[in-house]
Amino acid sequence: MENNKENLKRIRNLIVFTILLYLGVQHIDVVFQVVCNLFGLISPFVLGAGIAFVLNVPMSAIEKQIEKIGGKRKYIRPLSLVSTIVCVILVIVIVLFVVVPELAATLMSLKDLVPAFLVRVQEAAEKLFAENPRIVEEIASIKIDWEEIVNEVISFLKNGAGSVLNSTVSVAVSVVSGIANFFIGFVFACYILLQKEKLAVQVKKAMYAFIPVKKADRILEICTLSSKTFSNFLTGQGMEALILGFMFFITMLILRFPYALLVGVLVAFTALIPIFGAFIGCAVGAFLILMVSPVKALGFLVLFLVLQQIEGNFIYPHVVGNSVGLPSMWVLVAVSLGGSTMGVLGMIIFIPLISVIYTLFREEVYQRIGGRKELEDKF
Repeated sequence: MENNKENLKRIRNLIVFTILLYLGVQHIDVVFQVVCNLFGLISPFVLGAGIAFVLNVPMSAIEKQIEKIGGKRKYIRPLSLVSTIVCVILVIVIVLFVVVPELAATLMSLKDLVPAFLVRVQEAAEKLFAENPRIVEEIASIKIDWEEIVNEVISFLKNGAGSVLNSTVSVAVSVVSGIANFFIGFVFACYILLQKEKLAVQVKKAMYAFIPVKKADRILEICTLSSKTFSNFLTGQGMEALILGFMFFITMLILRFPYALLVGVLVAFTALIPIFGAFIGCAVGAFLILMVSPVKALGFLVLFLVLQQIEGNFIYPHVVGNSVGLPSMWVLVAVSLGGSTMGVLGMIIFIPLISVIYTLFREEVYQRIGGRKELEDKF
């Protein structure tokens, strides 16, 4: 009798699910609009949870150091949170007041450096092909009217000014909305960080209240693994990027390469993108130095290869090591998938995400193989 009731309940749930699925497919535009509205409502809190997770990595380290020094327990958490926020603000201030002016000055100097560089290239090409007058004439006939290019850019900006003005109100509304969402998310992140143990207990109680114990245990194991993997990856990748950028800055200063500070910071930021990031910084740095001196640009490429070898063979294994537990082949797959789906952010997120999936799948494979005696001589 009990089995019949259970079967009837399953059939009823299946029928309800089928009807809802059919209605959802028939009114997919309404469903999509509802989902977008719901996401708009919860987006500040999702952003806050993400901010809290990222800030928790340095905050935990600072909290451990404060505990070693000693102090009242109730003051350690607020002090560590404030210290973390101050450190983040200092990084932003350094970028705004040191790197941004340097970048602006570099872009302004390129206005004069690029034409002068092209003139030098043209003169060198004329000397190289001096024995072939026809090629020399063709090279000499190449003229670049920089004033015309500037006028075209100004004309383009003027023509687009109307559309820009028309969208000013909507842009202003979007900016204000984004600032409000960020502020709400930041405050929410502070609440999470100040009460993270209490929130963890509440989440566990809710899970065990509505989910069977075994499933709840498994979900918590996966959450713990994911949190550990993402935290290790963020810590290791951040330290590795900082060390690499500092190495470029110091060596470029010693070797008297131009744009040492700008290239060092650029390499540090782009190195946060696994595998491909440092090469992006190298390409931009080589281009900037090429405008000043082709010989120094070649020297910079040699320096990049040397530092990359040092970083890859000595620094990365010790700083990052096997923190994500993912073989190199799957790191490349994760970066490719993340870049194609979510861009730069996907490249960063997909490595720990794929690592968690890889770890869970490996555990499942070992469990299934371990209980089968007929497979003992197969491996």
